This record gives sequence, C-alpha cells and structure tokens, in this order.
Amino acid sequence: MPSPIPVTRLLPRGFGLDLETLSSPLSRHAGAVTLRVPHAASHGKLARRLWSSAVQWRELRELEPIGSGGFGLVFKGTYFGETVAVKRVRRAKNKLASRQSFWAELNAAHLRHDNLVRVIAATTMTPTTWARAGEEGAEEEEVRGRVGTIVMEFAGDVSLQQVIYGAEPLPSALCVRYASDVSRALLHLHAHGVAHLDLKPANVLVSRAGVCKLADFGCSLQLGRDREARASEIGGTYTHRAPELLKGERVTARADIYSFGVTLWQLLTREIPYQGDRQYVIYAVVAYGLRPELDKDVFRRSAGGRACRELVSRCWSAEPDLRPSAEELLSGLEQISDLLF
Repeated sequence: MPSPIPVTRLLPRGFGLDLETLSSPLSRHAGAVTLRVPHAASHGKLARRLWSSAVQWRELRELEPIGSGGFGLVFKGTYFGETVAVKRVRRAKNKLASRQSFWAELNAAHLRHDNLVRVIAATTMTPTTWARAGEEGAEEEEVRGRVGTIVMEFAGDVSLQQVIYGAEPLPSALCVRYASDVSRALLHLHAHGVAHLDLKPANVLVSRAGVCKLADFGCSLQLGRDREARASEIGGTYTHRAPELLKGERVTARADIYSFGVTLWQLLTREIPYQGDRQYVIYAVVAYGLRPELDKDVFRRSAGGRACRELVSRCWSAEPDLRPSAEELLSGLEQISDLLF
C-alpha cells in the first residue's frame, strides 16, 4: 500500500495554526534537514527544490474547476501570482483508500525533474471559507470530509490521452520524443525508490512547450529494500497493469515498464489496448498472455517501427526481470530516434 501515515500526523489539529496559514504536520526530517519551505521562499519562483507542509491560503486565488477523479477535484488557480493546479482529495466511501491516495500523492513530492509534475505544498487542513470556493452548495459536512489539499505546478491542461486520440495523427518521431520524456520520468522515480503504478496516457500531461510530465501519484509506492509490498493493496488501471499486479504478487519498479509498453503501443497505433469485458481481459492477460495487437503496419513499414515492436514486446514480458530497466528504455528510444531521422 502507499506509504504509511507518519506518526507526526497524530499531532493535535491546532498544531502550527495561525490566521493566514493552516499547517498540517507533513514535514519530513532527516537529521537536521527538513522539507518545510520557509515563508519567504514561497515568493517569486515557487519552491523549486522543496515542498511545503503549509499552504498560504490568502495567496491561492482565481480557482477554476478543470477536472475530477475518483478521490477529488482539480482546480486551476494562482499562488503567489504563479499559475498552479490544486487537487482536493475527498473522503470517499472507502475512507482508508482515500487517505492512502492522498499520502501516496506525496511519495514523489521531494523529487524535482523536468518530466515530473512538481508538488509545491500540501496540507490535511482546509479553512471552511476556502474549501467552499468553486463548489456552490457545498455542505459543512462535505467540507469536513476533505482528506487534504495539494498545490502543484500547472503542467498543462492537455493529457497525452487527448493528444493520442485527437484529430491530428502523431508523427513517429514525436511519439518517440514523448515516450522518451516518460522514460526519463521513470528513470528518476525508480532511482529514488518510487514506483508510479498507474502509468497511462491520461496520467501524462503535455505542456505548451511539448514536454511530457508524469502526474497523479495516488497509486504510487515507495519501494524499500526490505519491503514486500503486494499488488492486492495497490490500485491502478487494469488495461495497463502488469500481470504480477493483477495476480497480487510482489510489486517492483518493473511494473511501470509494463505500463510504459502499453502506453508506447497507444502512441504508435492510436488504438484502444483491449475490447471486451474487464474480467475477461484480466483473465486472458494473466492466464493466456493476452497483449495488444503487434501485427500493425506501423510496426512493419520501417526499421524504426520494427525496433519499436521489439522494445514494446520486451516491456510487457510476463517475467518482470526480462523487461528492460528505465535506463535501457531511454537508450533503446534514442537508438530508435536515430533510425527515424
């Protein structure tokens, strides 16, 4: 399951409370090092290296709803004058799952990379007046039911899913460039012991500059060397889940590589991975090695296409150890890029 709730989460709710800031005990300490961002560091360029466990609510303005998911709502707004995305995690029927999703979102909060959506601040406390903003008719009980709020960089309002299935077909070279961005994100995550576990086009944002950024860490997991996490405790999207996760076996970073293979297949084919009943697909993937169709023209008509087919096939091997690492993915994509130009 996602990282356990820190002991400091049990501090009284009023701890660190003042009129302008609601600070929840999210700070992590390593010796004398803390990830809490000083107030002064929030001005100008927002916290490029550290995330804050306090939200300056009076600086969070112009909220506009832009999306929703199983555990909450996403807004676009400004924070100290900069455009940000704000996720409000709600307490769902499965209260434990909604809390786990919130804390899992912070598994990569300490990481900074051009291909990861950056966390700026997060808190478990929300002033009632702000919590109602953007949600007309919100009841007091609903406001109290919020699990937490996360302020992130605004990486764009277009997902890779929308790009793939948009009106314009994608050149192969652009597909490989997007895939390379995602592989760089995985390389950085895995190097720091974090598995995303819900990689799919809908969870990749494409900025106006054409840079892909991996988002939505609600299913992520910190992989400790002595930790035996089981997939039955992890969420995710069944069409992109590795067979070992569908079977409830041990989780490794190679599960992300399987998901990457399905995502790359979608980039190149612009098709849906599977048709049919969910349970049928899951059973066929696990028991019969069902995978998306590789007998496509895009994988046959050029040396680059054939190289992509080989790479995708390796990514969704039933044996995790036979899949390439994120570093090998990036190297393979660089070689494919050379074939395309």
